[in-house]
Amino acid sequence: MWLLFAFSGPVLWAVSTHIDKYLVERFFKNSDTAVLIVFTALIGAVMLPFILIWQRGVFAIPLSAMAVMIVSGVLYMGAMLFYLRAIQQEEASTVAPFFQVSTLFTFALAWLILGEALGWVQIGGGVLIVAGAMLLSLDSSLRFGKLKWRFAGLMVLCGGVIAISSVLFKYFAVRDAYWVTTFWTTVGQVLFGLAIMAVPHYRKQFFALFAKSPGAVVAINGANELINLGGGLGVRYAYLGAPVALVSAISSTSTLFVFAIGIALTVFAPKLGREDLSRRNLLQKGAAAVLVAAGVALINLAGNRAT
Repeated sequence: MWLLFAFSGPVLWAVSTHIDKYLVERFFKNSDTAVLIVFTALIGAVMLPFILIWQRGVFAIPLSAMAVMIVSGVLYMGAMLFYLRAIQQEEASTVAPFFQVSTLFTFALAWLILGEALGWVQIGGGVLIVAGAMLLSLDSSLRFGKLKWRFAGLMVLCGGVIAISSVLFKYFAVRDAYWVTTFWTTVGQVLFGLAIMAVPHYRKQFFALFAKSPGAVVAINGANELINLGGGLGVRYAYLGAPVALVSAISSTSTLFVFAIGIALTVFAPKLGREDLSRRNLLQKGAAAVLVAAGVALINLAGNRAT
């Protein structure tokens, strides 16, 4: 079942990526995307009371553990802020491959901090998944396109911070229970949103956005945050049943889903998004899909042999 939960993340995140791009183009083209983070905090604030009802004992852990879990939530929100500012500059299909940087960071951190031992077959599967995803970052002539250093820097920072947050989450989720860890990391996310609202410039933009398009902003952002939350919870639950490095590698397939959704939008709703549907580009995406599928097959094979 962990594989099913692991794949729920990239599918839902791919949907969320296109919604993010639409939101940025529609409402935040000339404003700061930090305001979008507030919606994530609001969803988290709504979720906290339900976790308290569902899970007892969230306060029965050491203060030091609470603090580190909260930091994990703050780090995640920081990574999302880097991502939103990057997607403000580039298309969704360009941003998505750079998320694979987090896999490389996670492999290293899982080995150093969690002591996770990976077999060669599993490592090979992870490498194939990452290779297939990175193939999507090449232009149609199989060369890296023009790289904007600010954009690349934002996404590298995003990947590194996400990796740290993921490793911290698994460490405490395994030791102190999944929902207890989710509660305190969500507290960190809410605190991050409150910190943004404490800045007058961002607070002014937030309320101005509501005054201009309250219905659309609330509906689209609310749905998007729930989709993103579902993906995050699915992947975090998968961390409990498999090495965090492997779950992160599977998450790299989000790039393929981003492109597939982009094709569907290009064909059926071009006003919402467009992708290059040339023969060379489609062949490149197909090759990437084969690499990713082979990687997942290797991971499954290794898992079945282990059991």
